[in-house]
Amino acid sequence: MILEVASLMIRPGGQAAFEAAFEKAQRLIVGIDGYLSHELQHSIEHEHHYTLLIEWRSLEAPTLGFRKSPGFLRWRELLQEHLEVPPSIEHFQAVAAPARAFRPD
Repeated sequence: MILEVASLMIRPGGQAAFEAAFEKAQRLIVGIDGYLSHELQHSIEHEHHYTLLIEWRSLEAPTLGFRKSPGFLRWRELLQEHLEVPPSIEHFQAVAAPARAFRPD
């Protein structure tokens, strides 16, 4: 599994418009072969900062599948006007299993 992490800096005052555009845009990734899940997080400390987390089966799913699809052009069209700067995107692969809090009975 690959975790794609996109750091999104939104234009000042544009949070509501960005979130409305994202509501439409997110539908474009769910049908891509290799898509597993996604989550949009809003920073508590920096109101113009969002982080988009997308889980993919492979690195090729976002880099070749999604970015080469017609849906990617629409994705950019919907979101780009709301961005202050181009997004920073990185891909991660797990090296350790998630830890869980121990709760004694």
